[in-house]
Amino acid sequence: MKRMILLFLIIISGCTLAKVDVEVLSERTALENQILGTYNALDREMLLVASVRGVDSQGNIKKPPVKSREKQDAIAAIQLIDFHSDDLLQFKKLGWIGENNKGFLELFEMNKKQVPKGLEEFSRRFTFKEFSAIIQQVNQARLVIMQRVIDMNENLKDTDMPKVQQIFAKLNAENAGAGEKIQDDRGDWKQK
Repeated sequence: MKRMILLFLIIISGCTLAKVDVEVLSERTALENQILGTYNALDREMLLVASVRGVDSQGNIKKPPVKSREKQDAIAAIQLIDFHSDDLLQFKKLGWIGENNKGFLELFEMNKKQVPKGLEEFSRRFTFKEFSAIIQQVNQARLVIMQRVIDMNENLKDTDMPKVQQIFAKLNAENAGAGEKIQDDRGDWKQK
């Protein structure tokens, strides 16, 4: 009788006696998380540099803290990318650049004839020389940042640069807006 009651309660309650293991996995790999964490630390560092006071409480000029050349270069690279971010966004909307699968910007035809509405004036601002110089500067800045990420991370070596580039490319593709050109792992270009 007790067995019948127990069986009846199990059936009514819809319980199961099976063991269920739930394992939640992040969409990012451990290496991606390390690289992203290091990059975010660089970004915070840039913000701290911008907010350091140049005078003490008595009004005397203070010397800024000493930073390594590599750290200064990485901060300058982040600032350069931030400075050009609005132009890059417009270049992407025009279809003049895309995010390649190595973490860099790729140039496309600078077509000034088929310009989306609202970007006509912007498209006339730049010569090809100016446009390509900006892209070259931004790509060089991205390389400096990637190298700094490797230098700051004890688990990475210079030989890991291709992995770091792939991860930056993946992050850039994830952050790309609708209609922007991105290159997949196979090298094919598509619009997001």
